[in-house]
Amino acid sequence: MAVPKRRTSKMRKRKRRTHFKLAIPGMVVCDNCGEMKLAHRVCKECGHYKGREIIKEPITEEEEESTEA
Repeated sequence: MAVPKRRTSKMRKRKRRTHFKLAIPGMVVCDNCGEMKLAHRVCKECGHYKGREIIKEPITEEEEESTEA
């Protein structure tokens, strides 16, 4: 079995781990509502992407009652 001859120093270990980090997601401002959203994805708040409505906003119970009356 392969066993290291000498102990790995703290500096050598930390130099090896310098690239092991979290990446910041690409956030942009939504053109329609101004909320922060992930780039190249539909806005979770308003459902728009590239100026078009992709996801229709769900109708709440209050809106249904007002349209029926």
